[in-house]
Amino acid sequence: LAQGEKLWIRAYSTQGFRRDADFHLWIVAQDLPDIRDFVVDLSRTEMGLYLDQTYHYLAMTRQSIYLKGAPHTNPGPRTEGKDEWLFVYPFVKSREWYSLPFEARKRMMDEHLRVGHEFPNVKINTTYSFGLDDQEFVVAFESDKPEDFLDLVMALRETEGSRYTLRDTPIFTCIRKSLKETLDTLG
Repeated sequence: LAQGEKLWIRAYSTQGFRRDADFHLWIVAQDLPDIRDFVVDLSRTEMGLYLDQTYHYLAMTRQSIYLKGAPHTNPGPRTEGKDEWLFVYPFVKSREWYSLPFEARKRMMDEHLRVGHEFPNVKINTTYSFGLDDQEFVVAFESDKPEDFLDLVMALRETEGSRYTLRDTPIFTCIRKSLKETLDTLG
């Protein structure tokens, strides 16, 4: 977020990709109440009367415990949101993951990061939901090529750490469109 901005909002269409959602709004704020206020204000509009919020993922940024010494991630997405595609899903690790020694988890996360770096055209935004929502993490991947994201996910499935994934669905495949473009296509 730029200095003084309360919200960063990007619109994406999910039409044709999901039958339970027509569009996705990616909303980022420095303060959680600003997100709540935006959603409440939107629900009070004429359009809001027709909206049904089928999913929401509330999360915050923080420094990963596996990247000690790395600079803290500022609130907001890592990119300008200019990539054509966005892939968003909740993520939950198994209880067994947290019972492993930290060094074992760090080794597996290092492998995970190494594989991710093999796909530089896919940008990841990892946020934390512990205690805020029904998942532990929300991940949002941005790319101009869906096939790069597909290849990344296939490669990550082969890593040791993936066996500790409890849940990573539903996945939302979203294409960047203005909110006007998205709403104009709704029947």
